[in-house]
Amino acid sequence: MRHPIAVLLLLAPLALAVDARADDPPAPDAAKTGKLEVSIDRSKVDLAGHRLEVKLNRPAEKVRLKVIGESGAVLAEKEESFKGAAAGTALLVSWESSSPEEVARIEVWGHDTGGFYAGVAILPWNVKIPHEEVNFQTDSDVIRPAEAPKLEASLKKITEALGKHKDIGAITLFIVGHTDTVGSAEYNLGLSRKRARSIAAWFKGHGVKIPVAFEGLGESAPLVKTADEVDEPRNRRVDYILALEPPKLPAGSFSWKSL
Repeated sequence: MRHPIAVLLLLAPLALAVDARADDPPAPDAAKTGKLEVSIDRSKVDLAGHRLEVKLNRPAEKVRLKVIGESGAVLAEKEESFKGAAAGTALLVSWESSSPEEVARIEVWGHDTGGFYAGVAILPWNVKIPHEEVNFQTDSDVIRPAEAPKLEASLKKITEALGKHKDIGAITLFIVGHTDTVGSAEYNLGLSRKRARSIAAWFKGHGVKIPVAFEGLGESAPLVKTADEVDEPRNRRVDYILALEPPKLPAGSFSWKSL
């Protein structure tokens, strides 16, 4: 099952701004640096709707993008003219995909009215591993031997997914813990982190060779919204996500922790 893309994107620079004619293809050259900056609002990236928003810090002449699938095939190429839109304007760019193949990479190039361009890449590929939840004893983060078969089944799925996508890039396994609203928010946050760490450590200790990161969100991101002190089993869960880039975490003191 694919994880929703809107919460999973980070930016990676492709190139600095360089001198270029409007009809030149991108040709990154570190010796020709400029100050044009291109940014993408991660919350406005919509893979299902085939659209995203781009901003330039200079008046925008046009935006070009290339959408690349898991297989390396180009799913779409699009050029949108913005005719000198003011710096900081949200520039909406949409595209039509030639295939339902999952998107692995989107290259975005912004051109200003002075003939400069700059590019960024977003790497939205990720896989959420379906699994049976590990049951912990109350107030405990210890994985009991009886629960190990569940993790062994999940490990098999993780290994199969990694084998299928071994050429896509540097993949990390992200473990995210959640709780219901029974107990204080502070206590639940700490418990979810401990349980996420225990599961991450189990995978790392049982043959997962790729990087493994974890974080607990406590009761801050429920599947089912409830009042306080509600025992909702669906909110007591841990997500296993394979991704090229760290999934976006809620605002606040959350951060990915590596083993």
